[in-house]
Amino acid sequence: MSIENLRNIGISAHIDSGKTTLSERILFYAGRLHRMEEVHDGGGATMDHMDLEQERGITITSAATCVDWGQHQINLIDTPGHVDFTVEVERSLRVLDGAVLVLCGVGGVQSQSLTVDRQIKRYGVPRVIFINKLDRTGADPMRVCEEVRARLGVTAVLMQLPIGLGADLQGVVDLVTMQSVYFDGNNGEDLRREAIPESMQDEAAVAREEMLEQLAMFDDELMELCLEDREISEEMIHRIVRRATIDLAIAPVFLGSAYRNKGVQPLLDAVVGYLPSPGDCETTAYASSQSPAITQVDETDETGQPEEELDSDSEEIDQAVQAQEGDQNEIQLQPDPSATLVAMTFKIVDDAFGQLTFTRIYQGTLERGGTYYNQRTRRKERFSRIYRMHAENREEVDRAEAGDIVAVMGIEANSGDTYASIRDFCTLEGMFVPEPVIGVAVRPQDRLDEDRLTQALQRFRREDPTFRVATDPETNEVVIKGMGELHLEVYLERIRREYKVVVESGAPQVAYREAPTRAADFNYRHKKQTGGAGQFAHIVGRLDVFDGTDDEPFEFEDNIVGGRIPRQYIPSIEKGFQGCLEKGPVARYPVIGVRVELNDGSYHEVDSSDKAFQTAAAACFRENFRKMKPVLLEPIMNIEIECPRDFQGAVTGDLNSRRGMVLSSDMAGEICTICAQVPLSETFGYATDLRSLSQGQATFTMELDCYRRVPTKLQEEIVSERRDPKKPGGVGTQYSTSA
Repeated sequence: MSIENLRNIGISAHIDSGKTTLSERILFYAGRLHRMEEVHDGGGATMDHMDLEQERGITITSAATCVDWGQHQINLIDTPGHVDFTVEVERSLRVLDGAVLVLCGVGGVQSQSLTVDRQIKRYGVPRVIFINKLDRTGADPMRVCEEVRARLGVTAVLMQLPIGLGADLQGVVDLVTMQSVYFDGNNGEDLRREAIPESMQDEAAVAREEMLEQLAMFDDELMELCLEDREISEEMIHRIVRRATIDLAIAPVFLGSAYRNKGVQPLLDAVVGYLPSPGDCETTAYASSQSPAITQVDETDETGQPEEELDSDSEEIDQAVQAQEGDQNEIQLQPDPSATLVAMTFKIVDDAFGQLTFTRIYQGTLERGGTYYNQRTRRKERFSRIYRMHAENREEVDRAEAGDIVAVMGIEANSGDTYASIRDFCTLEGMFVPEPVIGVAVRPQDRLDEDRLTQALQRFRREDPTFRVATDPETNEVVIKGMGELHLEVYLERIRREYKVVVESGAPQVAYREAPTRAADFNYRHKKQTGGAGQFAHIVGRLDVFDGTDDEPFEFEDNIVGGRIPRQYIPSIEKGFQGCLEKGPVARYPVIGVRVELNDGSYHEVDSSDKAFQTAAAACFRENFRKMKPVLLEPIMNIEIECPRDFQGAVTGDLNSRRGMVLSSDMAGEICTICAQVPLSETFGYATDLRSLSQGQATFTMELDCYRRVPTKLQEEIVSERRDPKKPGGVGTQYSTSA
């Protein structure tokens, strides 16, 4: 298939917006399924193939499939909507060329919609928007479009109008062809196009004019035709919409109800018509610091045979050399099957058959049995099998070309690794991985199960970059960390089911941070004489405060002039300071927000060394950090709650009792949406409490917003608990058995 006819897209949304139902309809209309599966049916949706997904009615892991639509092939990834599994959305969008953002016609732009929007923008992914659930009471696509423009800052261009809303939803008006579209047959599979109902003709004319005015902002020829009131062809509209979408200037908006089988086929037409092919996308890689032109391969491969030396005149080396001579060592990859292979691994799944690694091919051809270089480890690995995936089912293929998304076996990769035909060729930019915000200590109920628990934790850590496993050096307890209670709850349940290990867990532990509140000057001299060569290092400067984050917890400013400290020692000084950030003096939590200004110092020609300066920096930090009056910071969560109007007061009062701050409270019919900020430590067990408050009628989502200073009295309690092993949160943990 021509690469122009290939589409790599993801479906993303706030939880319970109908995203997986939409995926199921796409599979049905494209001929992949012969009967529709429902998320809440006993059998569960095809794309939600895990038992836990089918039982809970939510998507936990992203699932990939491919379908044919007309002359096009669509590689489709259905992603989770719950914020605890947001890394699945993150790594999917990193390798996709386009996205369908699904919004609820009643709920509109919700908390996870904002998160997905940030992820889409982070990777520059063009999108179309599908406003779903227009069959529900209170649905209002016009209001949702305004929310998209106001809250997401996206130019939403309405391409359709609904024919009826709620129980009266019948079809849509196509504003390009100016026809009404109805979805007949038992499952909406038969499209019927007719003239626009007379009662809607004026409304449709106004909506089309608004659409053309928006598009004219991106095309001078269209602007001229609009001003002259001349006829505008459908082909011109399609061309402009496609170009503006790929340029990230607009997001075309389509309407329907996936559950009622309305609006899905026009959405698929938009996917192939407006979203880019791999050939429309620019992909930049970065040449390795050791290019093939400099480092010749002269070691043996896995078989013990000498590896083939690279031809210094090869096109591959020329490409890397030209990149190194260009700006920032950049390589512009070409979706050419005959070029050097460049591929990226983005998801890992371990099962009974071995490690399955999902891979996006950006350039070249991947062949079964071929050997390629992991650009991180510089090791040559054999790709023993290549599969096209359909949820949990596999279709083995002999090769995959530029633009394809496949799963492979035989390699030991991490998420985000780059593979290429030759070693030290290039590296693709990795993906953003958020830091965990919650942790619990775990141990097997039966000590004989320790090995199986370790095996399970190692597997899940490989699969999920946001799932962390560490051993507390003070208590020797195993601590697992993740994005929220549900995240860890799912993994504990999977350990019980898949490994037959009953796990006992401690109380949730909040990932606090320590941060300074004032600056401190330092003048530290390290001198040690033990016979023979001694140690000498002298550093002078200032420890200052800045708004640090987990991604950038530390800044180092080198102001040394005149050779007061030789240049080769500066990295060791920085390393010494940075090494102290892992565990602060207040309560042994990580330190953020420290800037080091190194202004002066001295050295000894014989006794100074990297080790001496690193030791001096570490000792200097420990001596001076308390002078900066450090405090504890706690994670603050954005929480969005939907509940019936009758429970608004009870829910708001409960939030206030949790040190929460209500930001807004909006009504849509009988449903109230409450947005608030609450400390993470106050949210443990909130799902159960909210069910009780609302008689099971309220739902909520949470995501990390920021870190904020802990109140003084609470900080004293936290520090006391950390130092007293008998208290909850102390170094000794009270365990309970997982359900």
